[in-house]
Amino acid sequence: MKQASHIAVLDDEVDITLLLANYLQSHGFRVTQVHDGRALMSLMGADPADLVLLDLGLPGEDGFSIARRLRESFRCGLVIVTGRGDAVDKVVGLEVGADDYVTKPFDLRELVARVKAVLRRIAPEVPASAATGSSGRLRFAGWQLDTAARSLRNPQGEEVALTGGEFDLLQAFARHPGRVLSRDFLLEQTRGREATPFDRTIDVQVGRLRRKIETDAEDPQLIKSVRGAGYILVPPVSNG
Repeated sequence: MKQASHIAVLDDEVDITLLLANYLQSHGFRVTQVHDGRALMSLMGADPADLVLLDLGLPGEDGFSIARRLRESFRCGLVIVTGRGDAVDKVVGLEVGADDYVTKPFDLRELVARVKAVLRRIAPEVPASAATGSSGRLRFAGWQLDTAARSLRNPQGEEVALTGGEFDLLQAFARHPGRVLSRDFLLEQTRGREATPFDRTIDVQVGRLRRKIETDAEDPQLIKSVRGAGYILVPPVSNG
């Protein structure tokens, strides 16, 4: 039997964590409610969550700081759920590694759909070798992207930590090398939705990805911008 995904809900308002916990549990998730950053980090060390729902408006430690610590120490999905709907907060949330950003008030059904979408994106793939004989590894410019293990190694063989969204974005580029990919296409590939006007999600994530794989993120040589069209992965990609 497939084990239920573990969701951690962090919000300082007990009524909200209880509401979310009850609804998520009714959809087959295992849920733990926490109310501050210390409790979340303790939970992640003892019983790691597959995905964290994180409120930003917390007393004491800022939600963005908690998100950074979470990304530095653990691999999990991260969905920010907050009443702060300002565009700047959304961009910062994506910058610190959130896989999605939901503003209050929200529809519970939509939130569950977003949770499931993030869990699908971060779930390890069935190794391609089982069906096709391929190793499931994509190589470009000395880098190795392992689609089965969802890991990335640099030309020196060192693993480079990626968020779920960053991995999905790089995988989309690696599966379509030498092609200009529009923001709409990349958003659909990584988030399962189309871009809305002024949506900077892809631009933010491309910027974060460049800082991890480019020698000089200000003068990118691997992922280049194509004015008015999107982005392109320049080097050729090989399998195995």
